[in-house]
Order: sequence, then structure tokens, then C-alpha cells
Amino acid sequence: MTRGLLLALLLGLAACSTPEPPRPAPRPAPVAAKPTPKPAWVPRKVVADGREVAASRVTVAAGDSLSRIAQRTGTGVGALAAENNLSAPFTLRPGQVIRIPAGRYHSVKPGETGITIAQAYGVRWSTVVTANRLSPPYTLEVADVLRLPAKQVVATMTLEERAKAYTLDIDDLITGSEPAAPARPVATATASAPRPPAPKPVAEPAAFTGRFVWPLEGRILSSFGAKPAGRYNDGINIKANAGTPIKAAADGIVAYAGDGIAGFGGLVLLKHGDGWVTAYAHAEELLVARGDTVKRGDLIARAGATGSVDEPQLHFEIRRGRTPVNPVPLLPKSAS
Repeated sequence: MTRGLLLALLLGLAACSTPEPPRPAPRPAPVAAKPTPKPAWVPRKVVADGREVAASRVTVAAGDSLSRIAQRTGTGVGALAAENNLSAPFTLRPGQVIRIPAGRYHSVKPGETGITIAQAYGVRWSTVVTANRLSPPYTLEVADVLRLPAKQVVATMTLEERAKAYTLDIDDLITGSEPAAPARPVATATASAPRPPAPKPVAEPAAFTGRFVWPLEGRILSSFGAKPAGRYNDGINIKANAGTPIKAAADGIVAYAGDGIAGFGGLVLLKHGDGWVTAYAHAEELLVARGDTVKRGDLIARAGATGSVDEPQLHFEIRRGRTPVNPVPLLPKSAS
């Protein structure tokens, strides 16, 4: 073996015996973000073309029903039931006197919502709910007839009262932001022309899974309940860094994702079934859209300082129906 060949062999063996430098530990996989939500559904603009009806009385005739009286007088079944303190199934007897309440009566059209109807007539959505005896889940149906205050009544309202019609809260969004459901089909002798599909209300899950988790980990800045100066916190406010992932507290369906309430900024509402709803406010980024199905722990938004707060945080609410409840007893002792 030549001297040169021997030297090359020795160098090769030395290289093979040299230990490799340590490799860097793999980085943890980032939290998977949902794609940017599709554009929010925009409710149909409402034209305040309701029929003005004067107060009157009707005597029930043989074969009359509340719906027939409503059709004959241009009013709505809910308004007549509320005015006359009637309960389903609204059984009437001949000779009974039914009071017809005065007001403007609006026929609900595809794509309209309770909130947009109320605002078109200059009143609060809660006023419409009471006047028409609407009940959970407060979903309107196309061709429903709603009673709204008469023009004369609205004209006497103060500027403050009129402004309240355009001031929304979470309860308004929960009960009045859904598009009217398609009218129940009525059998006819001739086929009607096909209609373009209208947006449908978000279907609430059939049942609640029964357990909530913390949407993020952080110190509670403001607890649930009464505050100084007559204020009240319907949830809890949790301190967070800007961009902190906000996760769904339970399985559910996105009922709302937007910034329609100025004080709350970026807001997500989830329906969980059995009347349970959670709210997540002050988000700087919304990562879900109306109608999305989410699982407990899914990323739905990122914390921020939007709305009426000056530091990043999450305003979190749990509601049963229209009633906010203290979230803390319903959550685990810690977020971990």
C-alpha cells in the first residue's frame, strides 16, 4: 500500500468516527388557525311599509279562528293574543269580543331580521318581542305579521328613546339577528315559480354537552355582577396579551361573528343547545363565520382591545336563554 493511499484511508476513518453535531429540537407545531371567514351575511333592507290599523273590536262568528280574524283585520296572531291575553291553541267561542290593537302591521319578507325591522320603524327589538308575544327561539317566519307602534306614537318619542332603537346589546343579537325562516308550504292547485334561496336561521344544536372550559387563561379583571355607578357586568373580563388565542368554551354553532355592537368590538356568539349561549368580545381578529360548527377548544378568535376597552382582554359571557349567569361556577377551577 502506498503512503498516499494509507494517509487517505486514515483520514476517512477519522471522519467516520467524528461525532455529528447535535441537531436542534423540533419546534412545537403552531396552533392551527381557521381560514379567514367568508363575508358576513347582510340582512335585507327593510322598508317601513306596514299597514296602519286603528283600534277596534270584532265579535267572533261561528267558524272564526284567531288567524282568520288576523287576516280579515290586517293584524297578526301574536299581537291579537297579547292584546286579548289569549294562550295557545287560541280557542274562541261565537259572540266573544276580540280587541284589535292599533298600530302598523308589517309583513315579514325573506332576508329580514327582527332587529332590522324594529330599526326601520324606530323602536327597540324588545318592544316588538313584547307586543307580538314572541317566544324562544324568537325566529320569525316569512309572511308573519308583526305589530309595530303607530306613526303617531313614534312621533311623540324623545330623541333618547329613538336612539335606543339603534343601540344593540347581546340579547338583541341572540334573539333578533336571524333571517326569517321560509314560510310553511301551502298546498295550491297550480305550481308556483321557483324562488331564489333565502338565508336560513342558524339551527341550534339539539342538546348541550354539559361542560364548559375556559376560553383562555388569564387574571380576571372584572367579575360578574353589580359594579359602582349602577353598572352591571353580565360576564367576566379576562386579561390577555394581544393576539392570544380565544377558544370555544363548548361544542356549538356560530350564531354571530362581527362588530355590530360598538362597545364590544369584535364579537362571537356561540349557540350550544338547550338555550345555552356563550359570548366572546373585544377580539382583534375573528376566525369563524356565522353558521360554522365548532368543537370545545377550537380556535375562534384572537384577543384584543377593540370596543370600549383600553387594554387587551376577553369579555366572556354564559347565558341561559336571555339570562346571563355567572360563568365561574360553570368552569373548571383552572384553565389548564
